[in-house]
Amino acid sequence: MGFLSGLKDRLTPTPVDYSEKIKNGAVIVDVRTPMEFQSGHVKGSKNIPVNNIGSAVNQLKGKEVILVCMSGGRASSAKAVLERAGITAHNAGAWQNLLGK
Repeated sequence: MGFLSGLKDRLTPTPVDYSEKIKNGAVIVDVRTPMEFQSGHVKGSKNIPVNNIGSAVNQLKGKEVILVCMSGGRASSAKAVLERAGITAHNAGAWQNLLGK
C-alpha cells in the first residue's frame, strides 16, 4: 500500500494559489474568441485567442501566465505552446474560476 500511496501523492497536482500569483505580477490571458471575451471576462485579463497564442509568445516572454477559457480545453492547448517557448503557464480552467481574484 505504501507504494501506491506514494504514487498517488506524486500524481495529485498541488493546488495553485492564483490570487498570490496575480499579486506577484502574473498575467491572465483569456484564450477564447473576441466575441466570447466581450460577453464576460476577468477584469484586467488580456484576450489572445488560442489560434493566435503562438504569435504572442514574444509579448509574454519573461512573464508568468495564467490561462483561462470556457472550460479549460483551449487553455490546455495554449499552455503547451507557451511551455514549449519556455514560458511558465498555468491552466486555471474556466474564466469564472478567477472572478474575485
